[in-house]
Amino acid sequence: MKILLLSDIHGNYPALTAVAKKLPPKNFDCIINCGDSTVYAPFPNQVLNWLRENEVISILGNTDRKVIKLLKGKSFKKPSKPEKRIMYTRTKEDLNRANKKYLLQLSKKKIVHLHKRKVGIFHGSPEHANEFLFPTTPISRFRELAACCECNIVITGHSHTPYHKRTAGVDFINPGSTGRMFDGDPRASCAVLTLKKKCIKLRHYRISYCIDDVVRELARQQLPPIYARMYKKGRKLN
Repeated sequence: MKILLLSDIHGNYPALTAVAKKLPPKNFDCIINCGDSTVYAPFPNQVLNWLRENEVISILGNTDRKVIKLLKGKSFKKPSKPEKRIMYTRTKEDLNRANKKYLLQLSKKKIVHLHKRKVGIFHGSPEHANEFLFPTTPISRFRELAACCECNIVITGHSHTPYHKRTAGVDFINPGSTGRMFDGDPRASCAVLTLKKKCIKLRHYRISYCIDDVVRELARQQLPPIYARMYKKGRKLN
């Protein structure tokens, strides 16, 4: 069984389409997305349309949850900087009816059974949706999470950092950020998980895309220019 793993697309449809061209959805048994599908790049409807059309197993990330607050007429304290808040309010204003409905019905986490494995899909960690997990996270923390979630495989996003760690019989996987990497390499990140009878295989990918398409649309919508610099550099600057 072959599974395409995505996370943290952040409204970056040009990056998503580059991934789909390199790794066509038809070649996979399913696609899993660990959330933060919206906000920061200016293509929320195109991204959510793609997730719906390809029947992606998807959950909410922290940016998605803030957009939902706005859709429900609520607000949030953080981020407080105007240059960040406008990216949320613009996403909320841009979403069409079908995608508002789609976002509202997603959950914070999901457990699925695939090829006789119990697979946990989380944004941050099995214990907290906003917890950052990195390759450098202490092994003791991964052991605690392995004990609490009772999954064979745990797939997360949020940290925008790809890794694969096997701890206490559990495979912890982060495909990295498909739409907004912070490591100085702006290419899209994703992973392919292959489930075999007695083992699993994982391969991480970095895929180039037309960053200028994102930059042009940010400018057209008169959004803060700092985001154009971030996409070009592959760095978080604010």
